Amino acid sequence: MTSTQFDREFNTEAIEKLRDLLGTLEKSPSGTCSLAHLGKFSSSHGLTHALKIKGRVLGHNNVDYADTMYHLGTVLYLLGNVQDSEALFHDSIRILEEGGQGESMTCIRRLRYLSQVYLKANQLEEAENLQRKILHVMELLKGWNSLDTVIAAEGLALTLQSIGRLREAQELLERCLDARKILLPEDHIQIGANMLHIAKVAMVTFSQPRKTHISEAITELDRAKELLDKSTRIARQVLNKLTKQKGNKKNYGASGETTRDRCAALVILLHSLDTLGLLEITRQELIESREENLPNPQAESALFECISAYKEFGTEKSISDSPEVKAEYVSCLKHLLSLIDNGNSIGRTQPSKEITLQEVKEEIKRIDDNAKAEAVFASKK
Repeated sequence: MTSTQFDREFNTEAIEKLRDLLGTLEKSPSGTCSLAHLGKFSSSHGLTHALKIKGRVLGHNNVDYADTMYHLGTVLYLLGNVQDSEALFHDSIRILEEGGQGESMTCIRRLRYLSQVYLKANQLEEAENLQRKILHVMELLKGWNSLDTVIAAEGLALTLQSIGRLREAQELLERCLDARKILLPEDHIQIGANMLHIAKVAMVTFSQPRKTHISEAITELDRAKELLDKSTRIARQVLNKLTKQKGNKKNYGASGETTRDRCAALVILLHSLDTLGLLEITRQELIESREENLPNPQAESALFECISAYKEFGTEKSISDSPEVKAEYVSCLKHLLSLIDNGNSIGRTQPSKEITLQEVKEEIKRIDDNAKAEAVFASKK
């Protein structure tokens, strides 16, 4: 789950549960609870008071009391009171565990939310500890024949990668890929994403020049390239399939889900191509570290393909407005800008792909300006 996806799900649940908790909030014309209405609670005094009443009535070890505590934590988190929200999450989880529900999906879900809160706050060690706990429970309950276990392991692996424990991260990701190949069709988008993650770990591991290990690094980069080629192919196949489905009137009514799937597949496609461009730059640096400003047609080709993919699949507003899609596209543009700026581009010899330094800068500025305008507009709502 991405940070943005987490925010959407987290906010929706908090709004609905807040209405159940107090029963006093007004409804907006759209039928959802207005978060602006929370302002009438000074330091969330009203919410805290409701929790205290429920604790006295039900008892402080009651599961319903733990539920209210958890939902109050979500509200405090939305109000920016991170410290108190974390404490409430912990107490809610503790009550479930002490009541023999530590292995319930309710408890797992709360552990998962709390780990996301830690990740957003860059508290990686705390997130790692919770993710290890989640994975342990999932292994006991469902084993590795369940995608729930695979997703839990992948989340832990990505955190380990951020911490710098690359070997363990790679081993976990390899195991996730093996499991997904058994559980899913070979062209499933999750398999493509898994391959992308493994390739990125390999690149981080072998990106630094090492005089005695260059051959080993090149071998690993070759394997990473193979994985990136596969993830690119899978993502493109998924996008073509979803685009075709969108054009089929028989699928009318599933457009929301289709749009989300297309966004996810496009993010993986752009990220894979962008990473492939960086891989080719890294490879050149390892092999020809003594020579500067050499053309890199492989890197340039991958980055141009990334831009082409965005223009092919990201023209629809619901797709191009996705923060994740924008981020991947801008990342690709910036890497191409660096390639051109350093004199490593050979675009001038390929008229069909020719692009100037100024054009890339203007495109980056256009997207940044749009993002700023959208932020201002959102703040005035």
